Amino acid sequence: MRATLSRLLTQRAQADDRTLLLTGDHGYALFDEFRRHCPAQFINCGVAEQNMVGVAAGLAKAGFRPIVYGLAAFVPIRVLEQIKIDVCLEGLPVMFLGDGAGFVYSTLGSSHQCFEDVAALRAVPNISIYSPADKAELQWCFAQASASPSPCYLRLGKADLGDVHEGAFVPEPGNFCASIFKANAGSLCLATGSMVRPAKDVIQANGLGYDLTSVFRLKDLPLELLLSLCRNYRRIVTIEEHAVQGGLGSMVAEALAGKLMADVRRIGIQDRFSGECGSYRHLLKFHGLDGPSLLAALQ
Repeated sequence: MRATLSRLLTQRAQADDRTLLLTGDHGYALFDEFRRHCPAQFINCGVAEQNMVGVAAGLAKAGFRPIVYGLAAFVPIRVLEQIKIDVCLEGLPVMFLGDGAGFVYSTLGSSHQCFEDVAALRAVPNISIYSPADKAELQWCFAQASASPSPCYLRLGKADLGDVHEGAFVPEPGNFCASIFKANAGSLCLATGSMVRPAKDVIQANGLGYDLTSVFRLKDLPLELLLSLCRNYRRIVTIEEHAVQGGLGSMVAEALAGKLMADVRRIGIQDRFSGECGSYRHLLKFHGLDGPSLLAALQ
């Protein structure tokens, strides 16, 4: 996914000289190609993320199309007020890239682990949220965000888990999700971002009776279509590398409340910090998101 992101950023800048890429002193290897081809469109704002968002807002008002990059713990979390007031209040066309969401930066501790970004931004008006699971979804989400006249946030989690779409990527009606496979079962698993591939592996390897759908748009999705998607299932399970409060699981539960008699179970990060330091795999196990934990939860 990172190679795809690098290519998409460069292609957009080459196609539109209004595109400016801002970073808070992060992502150098990711931006090597961009800086080689479009050096005048790259701005390192330094370790001053709040100021970076203000700069992006000013550039957007001047007719540019800024892309603001940072680790998700900093963009959007550290700069939430600036996103809200400087960008969203005026509906400016700024794209935010939050890299390393979830436990990607596991060994750097809780300060760099981000599992509350979707919950925070869902409450801010005028911003769309995307959570792609692989390079095909990333390409589609990036195109949507690039064309949007309003603020957008792309949540980028673990990037090397492999593709989830074996054939062509075809969004479901409403452009908020895509079917990964159907088992013609009475249970539906809705996963997003970095949890789609683990969910796919566990369900297929163990022959579990679930249809699996990837939800790549987490805000500004059509709730009636989500309701329609879930209508024929007795059991619905959501999986996300995000807090169970305010993320995909909350979104589904809110949409279905009082409308469907379905068993809804939310699998995600419970109300706690990691408490331990270790590898990405170690933290997935600690928080109940590794393969054996998912299998036990889905059975």
